[in-house]
Amino acid sequence: MLLRNGFILLLCLPNLGQAFYQWQDNGAEIELRGFFSGLALGINNPNDALLFADDKLITAGLNGRLMLDVQRSSLSFEMHAVQTIIDDKLATGGGQTPVLQGVERSGALSSQFANEHAELAIDRLNVQYSTDKMNIKVGRQPINLAATYYFTPNDFFAPFAAQTFFRHYKLGVDAVRLDWQLDDLSQVSFISVVNYKDEIDHWSRAPDWSETAYLARLSTLFDTFELTGLIAKINGDEIIGLDFQGELFDWLGVRGEGHIRFPDDRRQSRDIKFSLGLEHRWENSLTLRIEQFYHRLAATDIEDYSASTLIETNSFYLARNYTALGASYEVTPLLLTDAVWLINNHDDSSLLALYATSSLSDEAELSIGLSISMGKQPDKGVLKSEFASYPDSFNIEYRLYF
Repeated sequence: MLLRNGFILLLCLPNLGQAFYQWQDNGAEIELRGFFSGLALGINNPNDALLFADDKLITAGLNGRLMLDVQRSSLSFEMHAVQTIIDDKLATGGGQTPVLQGVERSGALSSQFANEHAELAIDRLNVQYSTDKMNIKVGRQPINLAATYYFTPNDFFAPFAAQTFFRHYKLGVDAVRLDWQLDDLSQVSFISVVNYKDEIDHWSRAPDWSETAYLARLSTLFDTFELTGLIAKINGDEIIGLDFQGELFDWLGVRGEGHIRFPDDRRQSRDIKFSLGLEHRWENSLTLRIEQFYHRLAATDIEDYSASTLIETNSFYLARNYTALGASYEVTPLLLTDAVWLINNHDDSSLLALYATSSLSDEAELSIGLSISMGKQPDKGVLKSEFASYPDSFNIEYRLYF
């Protein structure tokens, strides 16, 4: 317990930053970095006592990340230790059940304490070997397979939600990844991610080898477009997918990704997910985006909404069709703004998320976020629309890099 309390104190005291350093000698390099954030959050829940214990609440949380990188010649080692402290209100969002779900990875590298309001976890722990043509990484690492920005059906492992703006640290999963450069324009990747069983409040410590995910991915460049094809076996289901990104007419950015899933259970139907996005950035830094998302097995009727839908379809979202309208603008070099409006095309509900980040110094920044839900609110535990069952929220977060 003393070591844990010491780690928390270390991350909460920025004046100790001089203890972290970068060292180089004879081709070897060691870098030690830190990240700390403090979050204050206000939530206004829908007026439904069956779903939400509190109508309104104000809460807070702390997060610290200690990052170690070691490199010598072609070998490198990476470790991120993350300390999170939240109260029970932030863990549930004022609802009856938790809304913060951990990524699927071994529970052996995490520990909860302080009445389960604090967690110390190893988010990254891997070894990497690189040559001019080949790169192999073994251990806990982030796996990013997204081509589109908001809806990312091919990002199978710990994807971001569309309304997530701060994406500096993608959560790591237990995996092996091999990237092989075929030529200057083509690359093949082989990825295997270990599966773990859900033990109600945590993931199992030992792997479930029978459900290990395997994925092969080939990407190449044609003119101004990068094209990628993939085949995979995830949770026992076979998957064929593709993605592309590029530019048309030197003006319009185009992104798309999707896949067909052939379920292991022959009684289930084949599933299709696909997202298509268009974007343009003007010289004054204004960027506009539009994305359309299609999910074949999701609901088209409000009466089919249920929590089990999220599990069965492996998705953040309940309905079949969505539209996302996004914008970002650099007000000044020190003030950046973002916005996204998520629209459910079946129940007329929507979610508007606004975000701004101000740079306070080379090492610190302050962000403000506002989320507004629109639509018919739930009634006696029954959803009348999807996004109106989300709370309205306002948050302020201070971040320090050291």
